Amino acid sequence: MPHKVKKGLFREYTEAIVVAVLIALVLRSFVIEAFKIPSGSMIPTLKIGDHIFVNKFIYGLRLPYTKIRFFKFRSPKRGEIIVFIYPVDNSKDYIKRVVGLPGDTLEMKQGTLYVNGQAVGKTIQTARKILKDIEGSDSMDLYKEETGTFTHYTLYYNSKFKEPDDFAPLTIPPNKLFVMGDNRDNSSDSRAWRFVPMENIKGRAMFVWLSLDSEHRFSFLKFPMVRLTPSPHIDWEGLPSIRWERFGKLIR
Repeated sequence: MPHKVKKGLFREYTEAIVVAVLIALVLRSFVIEAFKIPSGSMIPTLKIGDHIFVNKFIYGLRLPYTKIRFFKFRSPKRGEIIVFIYPVDNSKDYIKRVVGLPGDTLEMKQGTLYVNGQAVGKTIQTARKILKDIEGSDSMDLYKEETGTFTHYTLYYNSKFKEPDDFAPLTIPPNKLFVMGDNRDNSSDSRAWRFVPMENIKGRAMFVWLSLDSEHRFSFLKFPMVRLTPSPHIDWEGLPSIRWERFGKLIR
């Protein structure tokens, strides 16, 4: 019988690593990608320091690092939270909620959004536990709002601190979306820079897989049983705390 030459251990490991990297690149390019929330524009739905997974497959396939979509499944629905290339600066990604679709007419009167002449339902909330760690929330009103088939929370400054926003009726052009942040008075969105082209959309936000709170820090040095060698690269006195309750939170 011919002698079967076994692969060297180094070659086996190398091939396994190359395959793993290729699979990871394909998944990141076409299926799922991780993003970090850097600002408070989507509070209280998403908090600063939330790390989320985004479904890049749901709306179709696009060539990596381009805006070319070569296969389309469906368009975003009203109320969905999407990640997209910022139209003003293509080097940045933004995350907002879709409130207007192509052909819709939108208007805001005294802080209430109207879609095709119908006021978007919103109800002020007296239970505010969801805002317990949100800085400045005492000056804000919390609402439960209905956008399309989605029910979610929004924040607006109390009228004692800021006059409600208005904008005149506008019709969304073909192949464009109108998006807004859930933190309505602290969000740079379509009210400022208008529409998101469909080709800029990267995907739909799915769930939180990690949430770090830099405002409330955790120190290993508080625990006498822990012995750490000081490092100039790590601030052991101020590591971000983890919001355990947000693990696996679905984004709606």
